[in-house]
Amino acid sequence: MRGSRDVAFGERTAYIRPVAQHISNEKAPGLPARLLASQVLYDVLQRRRPLDQTLDADTGLAGLRELDDRDRALVHMLAAKTLRRLGTLRALLGEFLERGLPKDAPRVEILLLLGAAQILFLDVKDHAAVDLSVELVNRDRATRRYAGLINAVLRRVVREGRERIAGLDRGIDTPSWLLQRWCDAYGRETALAIAGAHKIEPPLDLTMKEKAADWAAKLHGHLLPTDSVRLVNAGPVAALAGYEEGAWWVQDAAASLPAKLLGDIKGKSVADLCAAPGGKTAQLIAGGAKVVAVDRSASRLKRLKENLARLQFDCETVEADAAAWSGGPFDAVLLDAPCTATGTIRRNPDLPWQREPADLARLSALQARILDNAVKLVKPQGILVYATCSLEPEEGERQIEALLGRHSNLRRVPIDASETGGVDDFVSAQGDLRTLPCHLPNQESRLSGCDGFYAARLQRLS
Repeated sequence: MRGSRDVAFGERTAYIRPVAQHISNEKAPGLPARLLASQVLYDVLQRRRPLDQTLDADTGLAGLRELDDRDRALVHMLAAKTLRRLGTLRALLGEFLERGLPKDAPRVEILLLLGAAQILFLDVKDHAAVDLSVELVNRDRATRRYAGLINAVLRRVVREGRERIAGLDRGIDTPSWLLQRWCDAYGRETALAIAGAHKIEPPLDLTMKEKAADWAAKLHGHLLPTDSVRLVNAGPVAALAGYEEGAWWVQDAAASLPAKLLGDIKGKSVADLCAAPGGKTAQLIAGGAKVVAVDRSASRLKRLKENLARLQFDCETVEADAAAWSGGPFDAVLLDAPCTATGTIRRNPDLPWQREPADLARLSALQARILDNAVKLVKPQGILVYATCSLEPEEGERQIEALLGRHSNLRRVPIDASETGGVDDFVSAQGDLRTLPCHLPNQESRLSGCDGFYAARLQRLS
């Protein structure tokens, strides 16, 4: 359920050629990381594996475990930057490949993309980006005959690339069908602002158990209006102060808001549906609620329990389908539903290239089923908060309008800006929560933005 994943509570198993596991760093510094980055991109773009699973320390590419922390970070940076600027890179390479890409060697495109991304968008010397790309193509018998092509195209990128991409459309790094949806929903300028936010590497947001301002100072971070602590260039999460003692958890600032809409939950019974990996569960426990965390995935529930254990939290967990589970009734229900997750592209740059329009209809139907069941789990006068990390109205505003049409015993309880850190932009005209990736602007771009979230608060009257 990638759509409702809190980025940090933990951030697919992939094929790797044996050559990737035993390359001497002395002979070609940086080559092992680039080879693994090319494998990651191949898995994402050709095999449609999610980036986070491909990079996972436990289940991702085997060669990653042989790299030190610095090279693993380089693999992530190379793959993520290439995916963030994929539209730009493909448009540029298309201009330089008069006969198109070789049909018999799909890895050629991967190596060209990776090389061009280093030349144009990363702090890599041009000659090193070209030379290492040629070295990579020569190591694979299926691609080595294209070494001359890769050398020629990348040298042209060096000469002409920066000037050529300056004239490209601002929305080119978003698939056209998706950008058009955002234009229809939010207007073209806002849609382009959303697309622009996706090009920036996101910061690390932390939710604190307590004393957020003190922790912001201790971690040299920035305290946001939401009480999240924002860090840039944080390094390994587990090495940060407060990790071992469970003082905080990783959670995007916008992802922290839906649980807050339940208000004072101390002593109340709360069901957290589709709960894993547990960021919102932790918020509910910290707020004093009696929590039952429900998720259909045994592996994700295991991760939730591990995350809560680090925080020294505990709650009842249930492995069940939220669309059919019959627990309760509860004073409140929080549903962070499975969705297309288009609000999380900042953190999942592979996502727009793997989503299809058909996903929206399938997931919207699932959301409706879970919502109908969630209503049954709420006591009369109790509160239901529905949330998705999607920018698509079908998974947000329209989903709630349809729900209210089906259930006459529900009423919308409007949200006030005081509940969202005083950020007026977070509250829609209907009184719902609607955050966009271009919100929380900052002169320092790495400190700006948040995930795109929608949430509505409803009360069951009878």
